[in-house]
Amino acid sequence: MALIDTNTEHDPNKILPIEYDWAREYYRAGVNNNWVPEEIPMQDDITQWNGDALTEPERQLIEWNLGFFSTAESLTANNIVLALYEYVTAPECRQYLLRQAYEEAIHTDTFIYCCDSLGFDPDYLYGMYDTIPAIEQKDAFVVDLTQAIDRPGFTIDTDDDLRAFLRDLIGFYVIMEGIFFYAGFAMMLGLKRQQKMVGIGQQFEYIMRDESLHVGFGVDLINELRAEHPGVFTESFEDELIALLREAVALEQQYARAACPDDILGMGPEQFSEYVEHVADRRFEQLSLPAQYGTDNPFPWMSEQIDLNKEKNFFETQVTEYQSGGSLDW
Repeated sequence: MALIDTNTEHDPNKILPIEYDWAREYYRAGVNNNWVPEEIPMQDDITQWNGDALTEPERQLIEWNLGFFSTAESLTANNIVLALYEYVTAPECRQYLLRQAYEEAIHTDTFIYCCDSLGFDPDYLYGMYDTIPAIEQKDAFVVDLTQAIDRPGFTIDTDDDLRAFLRDLIGFYVIMEGIFFYAGFAMMLGLKRQQKMVGIGQQFEYIMRDESLHVGFGVDLINELRAEHPGVFTESFEDELIALLREAVALEQQYARAACPDDILGMGPEQFSEYVEHVADRRFEQLSLPAQYGTDNPFPWMSEQIDLNKEKNFFETQVTEYQSGGSLDW
């Protein structure tokens, strides 16, 4: 059996016996993380938003992150359902893709919940990908990486076809979910640490926990394809991937500086830019590519709270660290 099957040599409806145990583990972890946004009270957030507890820069930061994530989650869900699912035919991987699609629907529901709670004009919030250049450029960059496999009649018959498919995987798993989300995570959790917009901050914590699994699954999928098709990762293709990730870092840094142009609660635009480089180096390492920045983490509390250590040690941690019962307990 193979992860992707261009010759329909196996039945994608026959999940047993399981060959890719790692995909099954991601599915189980996702089930253990189950949550819905309505579990999290928003009354204090509503009071802060309608009062004078927030500065204008903080309000912009919140609006921009809600605007970016609201469309980014939909883009990711559409890519799973309309592109990846067709070509990833290993049934245990498809099972996780269905789980991830459900989680993307939960994330979309989260931003509906936030929009309704705070009284946003939906056209304003969901139109930011057209009106805010720093958001528009990130979304367009990722969508452009999928153009090849979106064309009618695309098949994975050659190494070039597989490289096009891998660009899609890297675009959404490594760049969108693994780089473009992380400055926003740091911003929203930084506010939560100061007891500002705690309800939204907790929802971002849950989303980030899901995204850590999404990134891990995507990276393992990419690396499994690399092992099954060793001729695809040529030196020139690896150079291309390094250039893509470096361009993504520059776009995320541009977004961070625009969304948070001034120091907020001890967090400034340059710190967010450093954090993006720190996260990106982790992505390079996950793809067996050389780290590019060597930047220290300016927000050590982020690693304590969530993400990179959990990704790195996923199969070495106790399962109880991934259980959700209504609150995060890591």
